[in-house]
Order: sequence, then C-alpha cells, then structure tokens
Amino acid sequence: MLVGKLRFNYHSEVLGKHIDITVIYPTDSYRCKVTPELAERAHKLLNHEKPDFYAPGMKFQTVYLMHGGGDDDTLTYRYTNAERFAQRNRVMLVTPNIANRFGANTRYGVPYMTFITEELPTVIQTLFASSEKREDNFIMGYAMGGNVALAAAITRPDRYCACMDISGGIGMTMDAGVLKKELNGDYFKKNFPLFNATFGDADGVEGSEFDLASTAKANSEKNLPECKFFFACGSKEFIRARVENDVSVLRKMGFDVQYVCAEGYDHDFSMWNDYIEIGLDQMLPLKRKAIYPAISK
Repeated sequence: MLVGKLRFNYHSEVLGKHIDITVIYPTDSYRCKVTPELAERAHKLLNHEKPDFYAPGMKFQTVYLMHGGGDDDTLTYRYTNAERFAQRNRVMLVTPNIANRFGANTRYGVPYMTFITEELPTVIQTLFASSEKREDNFIMGYAMGGNVALAAAITRPDRYCACMDISGGIGMTMDAGVLKKELNGDYFKKNFPLFNATFGDADGVEGSEFDLASTAKANSEKNLPECKFFFACGSKEFIRARVENDVSVLRKMGFDVQYVCAEGYDHDFSMWNDYIEIGLDQMLPLKRKAIYPAISK
C-alpha cells in the first residue's frame, strides 16, 4: 500500500520561525491514465461515484490532525496507523508540529491559534490539493491535540465542518472555571510551568480568547455556522471527568455533540489509534472520494 507522506517545512510568518508539517495524501486509490484517449475517457468518468484517477485540479477533503503533548508531527504516524486510515477514507491529513504549545495564542507572544486557524489552512489550500470549502475541512486531535481541535473549532467555526476531540484533557476547555482552577493550582506550576506561561494569570481567563464558552456565544451572535462535535474518552482515563464536563457544557449550549466512553481504554496510543480509525471510518461526515473540477462542455 502506497500512501503519499510528505514532511513539509516552511517559514511561518505568524510564528516567526520555520515549522514542520506532515501531510498525508491517499495516493494508493488513484491511477494515471496515459492512453491517447485520456481526454475522452476522463470526460466520461469524472462523474463516476468512485473515481480512481489523477486529474488536474482534483482536490481532497482535509482533516487537520493535532498531535498530543510532548509529541511532534511525526509521532502520530509512527505510533498509529493514521496513514492507512487516511488511505481507506480517501482523505488528506495535515499535522503541524505544535509541541507543548496547547494551540493557543500564548501570553508570551506566540500566536499558535492564529497559525492553526488562519495561516495553516491558507498555506495548505494554496500549495496542496486541499479543498477550501468548509464542508470539506475537519479538525481532530488526541490528548493535548484534542483540546487544540476543540478550541480551533470554537474559535473559527467557519473553517471546519466538524471536530473530533479524543482524550482532550489538557489546555483549553469549555469551562473557564476549570482552567482558572488549574492555573491557580500547584501541579502545573511545579511540573509544567509552560502551562501557566501560555495562559497567564487565572484572573485574565474569563472573557479572553481562552474562555471558549464566551467565544462560542460571541460567534453565535455573529451568526457564524456551528461545528458538529464528536468526543471520545477511555473509561480508565484520568482526564475523563474533564472531557465529560466539556461535553456537558457544549450540550447545554445547544451544540450537536456525540460522545463515546470507550470501555477499557486508557490515556495511550491504543486508544488514540483506534479512535482516529473510528473517527475517520464512522464519525466524521467524509465524502471518501476526491473532488473533481467541473468540465466545461
């Protein structure tokens, strides 16, 4: 099975540095037609339900897959079978290296959320065969990346059709009170000071961009579209209560939310591998085919 995997590095204007991005293309499903009858055959086949050939201008639905804390953009593909799942679903995956940054516009001045929701989609849709339509873009993540996906979907619901949060128990949350309590506590100050450096003083959370419930309400007042949300958390995970609280808050706000408590799973790659697979195979509303340009007659 041949899945196109690229590691792309470019200078991010927003972040002020070069950044690595892993891009997965589902190339194994497509073939080149090199016969003299190419134009005529392509003209007849472009409307086929399951096209399997390359054609200029074709695009893929795209899932932005956010890695966990302490990981980088390569670990997701070394520790899970995400490449194979992308192939089966004919979808493009994009994973930026956002190691331990929580996907936030940090208080120390590095705007990761702006990078993820504005610059990254623009670059990917310009340089790669990624559809720019909202209905063709999704965001998902595991562990820290689950919270990044949640925050991105709340912050820019006009970018993504749906979001999947797998085991998202660190970083931004729908409950500002939870984040404030964590910032005021001793655990992160002693064990992971970057957490407090990222989000700043607890008193500044409410009403800020870290207050996701407030952001969601403001976007609703602007009549922005709403994402559909999918959550999955293992029954043994230490962050289960935090995840389920995010689910509860979203449901009370009227969002379309599906939640799975995965019996017997813990906070590890067994959980994340299986639910990346389930998310792509069953939960996210994917077309599972390439998008071809219309042919002028």
